[in-house]
Amino acid sequence: MRYLPKSPSDRDQMLREIGVRSIDDLFAPIPPDAQVKGGLNIPRQMAESEILDYFRQRASENALGYSSFLGAGAYNHYRPVVIDSLISRGEFFTAYTPYQPEISQGTLQSIFEFQTMICELTGMEVANASMYDGSTAATESVMMADRITGRTGAVVARSVHPEYREVLATYAKNQGMSIAEVGYQENGRADLSELEEAITDKTSCVLIQSPNFFGTLEDVAAVADIAHKKGALLVVAIAEAVSLGIVRPPVEADVVAMEAQSFGVPVGFGGPYAGVIATKEKFVRQIPGRLVGETVDRQGRRGFVLTLSTREQHIRREKATSNICTNQALIALMATIFMTVYGREGIRELAQQNLAKAAYAAEEFGRKGKVLFSGAPRFNEFVVQTKEEPRAINDRLLERKIVGGFPLKKFYPELGNAALWCCTELTTRAAIDAAAKEVA
Repeated sequence: MRYLPKSPSDRDQMLREIGVRSIDDLFAPIPPDAQVKGGLNIPRQMAESEILDYFRQRASENALGYSSFLGAGAYNHYRPVVIDSLISRGEFFTAYTPYQPEISQGTLQSIFEFQTMICELTGMEVANASMYDGSTAATESVMMADRITGRTGAVVARSVHPEYREVLATYAKNQGMSIAEVGYQENGRADLSELEEAITDKTSCVLIQSPNFFGTLEDVAAVADIAHKKGALLVVAIAEAVSLGIVRPPVEADVVAMEAQSFGVPVGFGGPYAGVIATKEKFVRQIPGRLVGETVDRQGRRGFVLTLSTREQHIRREKATSNICTNQALIALMATIFMTVYGREGIRELAQQNLAKAAYAAEEFGRKGKVLFSGAPRFNEFVVQTKEEPRAINDRLLERKIVGGFPLKKFYPELGNAALWCCTELTTRAAIDAAAKEVA
């Protein structure tokens, strides 16, 4: 009964209620040639002890103790052990959807704190309760700019994460939005002259990423001036949230779309992650997703509620700002705990470690390979061009329990044998030295 929730008598009663005598009668309307004859070719059932033993064996096959230089939107940062302890507390075991504040104060307060910290980090005035991930946050920010400006279309830098651009293209195809992509300069930054030329009177916004996909910091102020002079908004995507510990926040932006995975969320086979949208207060009515506000109850006690938009707004197509009406509450809670544990100074020190290790690695890798885009400041990622195919280098590194950089040929064939390398506080000097010896 543990794995089969319905007993034979339960099933017989269900069949009687719907007016059939047997399972065969239930499936009789299905054409015989579409029915499976005989038993299914699946392994026999297993006892609970066998199942547990099976999963222990599979777990033992996991690769442990590897150093990793992968970044590209998913970052291997240290997770304080307190995170997993706190997210299991009863205060957060509330209703999945916190529409009833009287039973959801734990979840609502954690979201409110999350929003507050995101505003402090990004320099924006309001932030939502989170989106699915960074790619949907960036795309929803572009759609938000369309609604604000009454225009339809965006100019997007090719230095924005390729998968973010792919998600945007999917939305644009079905929204009737025009997308114009602009190239990058030798320093890895968006080409400002090309960008200025691409903006028209129909452009709702410019989308850049900083640090961008090459790890280079964009000139946000210069891009903002160009966009605003032509009546367009500026959307800045941030894939590496830890960078805000040391990099000046993009205060010139109208909307910031960020991925919060770096803040205590494990790199777990692509997700789940938590995207964020932060913006100016005057645009708050156009923020998609949820927003939690602070209030007081009849007794004057502090409390938290969903505010400014109702559930019905998200359900009714003609009034919805987005098809995303939920948020990544658990992941946002992890990020909130992470930011609380580290604090302002802790996140700054963390960012400094990332910066220093990437600078050392870029210098060492540059002895054999060619470090591209060195004419502009970077954070914890850099691009190395090699004579040898990056995958061959990575194969050798795997034998030494090192996961190498991310090959760029799929998205940027013009860069040839180039790979994106990332260093975080978990990257050791020994791993950097070992990887640098294999670069050729």
